[in-house]
Amino acid sequence: MDVSDRRSAIEERVIRDGEVQFATLAEELQVSAMTIRRDIEALEQAGVVRRVTGGAIAVTGGAAFEPSYGAREIRAAGTKRDIGAAIASMLAPGEVVLLDSGSTVASVAEAVRGRGLGLTVVTPSIKVATILADEPGTTVVLAGGVVRPEELSLIGPDAEKLVSRYNCDTYVAGVAGVDPRRGLTEYHPEEAAVKRAAVEGARRVIVGADSAKLGRVHLVTIAPLSAVDVLVTDAPSDHVVVLEAQSAGTEVVTVPGTPH
Repeated sequence: MDVSDRRSAIEERVIRDGEVQFATLAEELQVSAMTIRRDIEALEQAGVVRRVTGGAIAVTGGAAFEPSYGAREIRAAGTKRDIGAAIASMLAPGEVVLLDSGSTVASVAEAVRGRGLGLTVVTPSIKVATILADEPGTTVVLAGGVVRPEELSLIGPDAEKLVSRYNCDTYVAGVAGVDPRRGLTEYHPEEAAVKRAAVEGARRVIVGADSAKLGRVHLVTIAPLSAVDVLVTDAPSDHVVVLEAQSAGTEVVTVPGTPH
């Protein structure tokens, strides 16, 4: 495969999946990681991708392209289950918990099932509400608003108002990126607005983010890193974002990385 064909293949892959990893591409295309980095640099100059730690993400009109929910759901699925279980173990019986939208927080909802915590769950996620709707002793409050297709999250002024109305003990946030300078970031402005309202109203903020999200910056900032009380991740203890989070006063809980 010549350079042109290889870069076309990479471009098709990143547009389809929303993101690519250097190591995975090198293995699949049977070239060195340095060759892939040069290809990515060329595609970045062409405005097709933006480099992030360990790989690249697609770019549309200068803003990061949001991968489909289905693509995000299967990526690092094992790690997300570990993160979900760790966060569920931090919730106290009877808490009022705001569970966010997104595939990582859906894993938290799955992990809550069967624990008998008797939670009141406020959520802008139809997926989360469905997971916990028949959980004994659990009260589910679903935010109003406009439904995002496939994502099945609720956005807009009505969702923001409902999220702001409740005094939640814990907000479990799902985010697209965690960066020391830009803080918590998200692809979608209206989605970010609901998350921002949740951060402002909760006593404790827990963020679950697999290591691929650390160091990434997306379109909209939700809150600074200092707003996070607990970060749950599979990233190593010497990861720059982990160290910066700890410096900002955030407790970091590490889970094993099991991507499949």
